[in-house]
Amino acid sequence: MRQTPIPDIRMLKVIPLVALLAVAAADTDKVERAMFGGSPSRNMASDEKDLPNKWDPDTGVNIKWKVALGSQSYAGPVIAGGKVFVGTNNEGLRNPKLAGDRGVLMAFRESDGKFLWQAAHPKLAAGRVHDWPLQGVCSTPYVEGDRLYYISNRCEVVCLDTEGFLDGENDGPFKDETETSKIDADVVWKLDMIAELDVFPHNLAASSPLAVADLLFTLTSNGVDEDHVTIPSPFAPSFLAVNKKTGKVAWEDGSPADRILHGQWSNPAYGIIQGKAQVIFPGGDGWLYSFEPETGKLIWKFDCNPKDSVWILGGRGTRNNLIAAPVIYDDKVYIGVGQDPEHGEGIGHLWVIDGTLEGDVTERAVIWHFGDADFNRTISTVAIQDGLLYVADLSGFLYCLDAKTGKHHWTYDTFAAVWGSALVADGKIYLGDEDGDIAVLRAGKKKELIHEVNMGASVYTTPVAKNGVLYIVSRTTLFAIAEK
Repeated sequence: MRQTPIPDIRMLKVIPLVALLAVAAADTDKVERAMFGGSPSRNMASDEKDLPNKWDPDTGVNIKWKVALGSQSYAGPVIAGGKVFVGTNNEGLRNPKLAGDRGVLMAFRESDGKFLWQAAHPKLAAGRVHDWPLQGVCSTPYVEGDRLYYISNRCEVVCLDTEGFLDGENDGPFKDETETSKIDADVVWKLDMIAELDVFPHNLAASSPLAVADLLFTLTSNGVDEDHVTIPSPFAPSFLAVNKKTGKVAWEDGSPADRILHGQWSNPAYGIIQGKAQVIFPGGDGWLYSFEPETGKLIWKFDCNPKDSVWILGGRGTRNNLIAAPVIYDDKVYIGVGQDPEHGEGIGHLWVIDGTLEGDVTERAVIWHFGDADFNRTISTVAIQDGLLYVADLSGFLYCLDAKTGKHHWTYDTFAAVWGSALVADGKIYLGDEDGDIAVLRAGKKKELIHEVNMGASVYTTPVAKNGVLYIVSRTTLFAIAEK
């Protein structure tokens, strides 16, 4: 069994804090970036304007274009460089030479939805314990300039050229692609976390990475065995900082160790809190960890479950996982707790944590808390805009709360499970559910439903807005929606 010691930070080639601060500032350079949540803070709010109030997939009203994906799609779209990137499975076969069950990342042209290229990863031989059938690529990619980063179904950190092989070039250092036609992906580098780091992904590797300066941050998805009893690789890292140019590990952390409850499928967040850069890791033990991005030194940690909570297999207990991404806003960290949707409903908690403290802050960092009988398990990330917070729970309720105080303004019932997150933009809230409905509500302290429409298949992702267009991924289809 590989044992990974805590890295000696004196031996690391650290990045000066001033560089991190520069990257976090509002686009001082001209490199375009796109990621889950739109920014490193992961706040599901957008400044986009002129977004549609209504549309109809059946009649085509306000549908700019739509394209078929696979049969299961969980990775939300990102839009950058005139392209739309989305994860799915291989049931919407694009290359007959690459048939069978695979994890697929597709690239489409932003203007008209034309298919450009794809990466198609074979399933892992171990099967569902590592790589659940038909689930495809569930990692929403991070794009920076002409580079795209994501976690494949094979538990690899992958860096691709956003042009694929359309540009006729094979970017390196990786040069061993077997498929190099114009519809294939050009791999720049990849890090196999199973082979190189002894990671044991439970069911699927699914984290959505982000980058700050030269470091790419991601969870590894290290988890329990198929019987949900033991942790096969307790010394494997749960959180990584990888050099985004080379794919080499800069530092790693395995804090949950043998306390991992289930799997680790959440996403990291990054922000500057009172002048201090922090990268936030939602651990598989239900704790939230904050690190210095350039060194991996722990700043603070917080237990996101009550003291008397108990973990019981199958979701019968009261201790929950962290599947939603943390959001950094106004020197605070917002996160809800939940479990694998297969575990069913249960009591959840939404925590608002003071991010300015140090050490174990469990007993002193809570600014406000929403939960117990008022809130259910959630895997959704919060959206904050104009002093209001919007968050959905797995039971299908959307809540509007005061971001500073937690005051409850209203609740909207979708009458279906919600896996994705609410997007707030252009004075509206967009939320999809498992029945395939998208609800459009007026943003504000008063509840007002503007429109509800069915997309023809379950919506497990979060809507995304870019250049006046709303993008929605249903289980089978990618839609671009705009006012005509």
